[in-house]
Amino acid sequence: MKMSRLVAFSSSLLLGAALALTGAGIANADSSAAAVDYVALGDSYSSGVGAGSYDGSSCKRSSRAYPALWAAANSPTTFDFAACSGARTGDVTGSQLGRLNSSTDLVSISIGGNDAGFADVMTTCVLQSEATCLNRIATARAYVDSTLPGRLDSVYAAIRAKAPSAQVVVLGYPRFYQLGGGCIAGLSEKERAAINGASDHLNSATAKRAADHGFTFGDVRTTFTGHEICSGNSWLHSVNWLNIGESYHPTAAGQSGGYLPVFNSAL
Repeated sequence: MKMSRLVAFSSSLLLGAALALTGAGIANADSSAAAVDYVALGDSYSSGVGAGSYDGSSCKRSSRAYPALWAAANSPTTFDFAACSGARTGDVTGSQLGRLNSSTDLVSISIGGNDAGFADVMTTCVLQSEATCLNRIATARAYVDSTLPGRLDSVYAAIRAKAPSAQVVVLGYPRFYQLGGGCIAGLSEKERAAINGASDHLNSATAKRAADHGFTFGDVRTTFTGHEICSGNSWLHSVNWLNIGESYHPTAAGQSGGYLPVFNSAL
């Protein structure tokens, strides 16, 4: 099975590190270990919106996004970058899964934030009252409880059907705000706390569905801790009125320092 190649590849990385520490050579390493076919699916957090260096397509795929960074560092046999800005679960099943086949060894995906109304939540909270913001967040949380699990199940089942031997890594979303941080304007602390709580709620639901399908969940909240908006060293864009689509998305540093290490650890 090709899955053994992915295991061998991961093992070879550890072996290489051990040999380097002991001064031993790696000339006899198995050159086939890196024969991995990798497909990156999902939404803007996987396509790299906010990181710059886009491919010119409407999907805004960035060479600084974690899938592209991983592929550049590991040279898989094939790398198919299908993630697209604005994607929802239906977009993944409708237009991205054609990249998968029985030879696919590795799949990454972030999805669910757009289904839950992420963009509308942030727009509402920035432009309207605190009460309206909190009500919109409550609506999003209710959607995550009632509807999103079934939609994630459909995506995950379709991925497994298309790529039965692949390792699948589901990446979550960061918390957006450091509470008690240095922001002196903008949202209230109550709104920021509610947005963070909604992100936690979404991550919990996604992690459960991923686990039930035998997939690995990559929790990026730990790597983004200390790098939220209001932290003074944010890896997330706040509102960018000159490029509104990049608002509340990871910067290049967020992709390389926040997402990539979690993806590496999951492997």
